[in-house]
Amino acid sequence: MADFYPEARKRFPALQAGTQVFFDNAGGSQTLDTVIDSVREYLSHQNVQLGATYAVGRRAAASYRRAFADAADFVRANDADEVVFGASATQLLRTLSWTLRFRPGDEVVVSAVDHEANIAPWVDLAERQGLELRWWRPRDALDPELHPLDLAPLLTPRTRLVCCTHASNVLGTVTDVAAVAELAHAVGALVCVDGVAFAPHRLVDVRALGADFYVFSWYKVYGPHVATLYASWSAQTRMRSLGHFFNAHTSLADKMGLAAGSYELCQAVSAVVSYLGEGEYGSWSAMEEHEEALTEALLAYLREVPGITIYGKRAVQAARLPIVSFTVDGWNSKDLVEAIEKRSNYGLRWGAFYSNRLVRETLLLKQDGVVRVSLAHYNTMEEVLGLIKVLKELLPLSSE
Repeated sequence: MADFYPEARKRFPALQAGTQVFFDNAGGSQTLDTVIDSVREYLSHQNVQLGATYAVGRRAAASYRRAFADAADFVRANDADEVVFGASATQLLRTLSWTLRFRPGDEVVVSAVDHEANIAPWVDLAERQGLELRWWRPRDALDPELHPLDLAPLLTPRTRLVCCTHASNVLGTVTDVAAVAELAHAVGALVCVDGVAFAPHRLVDVRALGADFYVFSWYKVYGPHVATLYASWSAQTRMRSLGHFFNAHTSLADKMGLAAGSYELCQAVSAVVSYLGEGEYGSWSAMEEHEEALTEALLAYLREVPGITIYGKRAVQAARLPIVSFTVDGWNSKDLVEAIEKRSNYGLRWGAFYSNRLVRETLLLKQDGVVRVSLAHYNTMEEVLGLIKVLKELLPLSSE
């Protein structure tokens, strides 16, 4: 299969130097050219405090409002008043936790495979409000998938909130959020979804998912270092506002924005939405096909190497994203990554990636965790085959 998005690579300035191959995209993607231009343009010509009625102030406000509309469209929200910008997904989820009030004895279900951003706020909330914390744990240690059927026994009439990832940032495994939401809503619970690892690779439709809250980071979706949280209008009726007393409190931004999203970064997300929605380089389905080809090429090699353990699904399936984590017998993950770096210009990572409970308690790995290769649509088959070549040099027992 020919490399997909050959023209799209030209849209990312960091890829033009040719000195670094980026295989750490789950940690942060490269930035689109029009995003960079947009930030520069804003700071050069519209860098004013919002709310002014003079010409530049009106232009700045229009750019900011457009960003809300585009972010809402990106996740298929009903309206712009259902999204808010913040400095990071971690910050937004922590802020969200302070807007929710439950009664002592109410229950919160938290996934044990999530990024800590979608765990710590709820553990803290349970301690503050005297709630019962229930852990949703996977069945399989090598493929720790969140099965909705394992959630069902945890739910009771006192369950108020269910928190889970849409896709693991270590395993690449996709959760059936729609099935989770159906079960949770049946007992009157809200559903909070971490979509950070999912949003760069697949179309997000919060209404189809049934998510009450959904968060993701634009800097992992080819944009600036800012994040967005969605909260449905019905879910917002169960939130208290953290905004100033004189605010209207009619939108999610009024309730929990707290001026945490930089204006120049927020307005730049419109460039990302335009890029992903314009169809100039294909479609989401074409992106998926390309990423799956890259992922399967890497997995096919790893499956054949004695002593390699792949975590998550061992082959490309509908419920797997281009995030591949593995360990090698006899190798410390840190040492293997550094050995690859010495032999090549490939940038990948080792560790737990803030999913420490998953890596330490479920995968039962030490502090150095896994080797993670996370791909994006602008990566090429040539790059993947190059990594495989380096791995074959380091792991000569691989079968040919």
